[in-house]
Amino acid sequence: MANHLDSFFSALADPTRRAVIVRLVAGPAQVSELHEPHNMALPSFLKHLGKLEAAGIIRSEKIGRIRMVYIEAAPIAEAEEWLKQQRHVWEKRLDRLSALAGNIEKESNDG
Repeated sequence: MANHLDSFFSALADPTRRAVIVRLVAGPAQVSELHEPHNMALPSFLKHLGKLEAAGIIRSEKIGRIRMVYIEAAPIAEAEEWLKQQRHVWEKRLDRLSALAGNIEKESNDG
């Protein structure tokens, strides 16, 4: 799981790749449509798609002369589950810290 998360978060570290994901949430798209809003050469853009595909976040399929790109839900769900677990851990830690701070404040006011 850790290796999957590493490649997932690494792929999302770039704003161009995040923009592609945002677009694909609305549905599949042709590579040309995904490339259009980005001010970069197509080969550079294809490297971004390659990084997303290597991380398992997207998949592409050639249909005739057109390459369609689809979002993959499983890696996103895996990352979401990991983030939920981390949130739970940190909420418990913050609750303990808050309780400790309350006890220190109470002792300070009592003393």
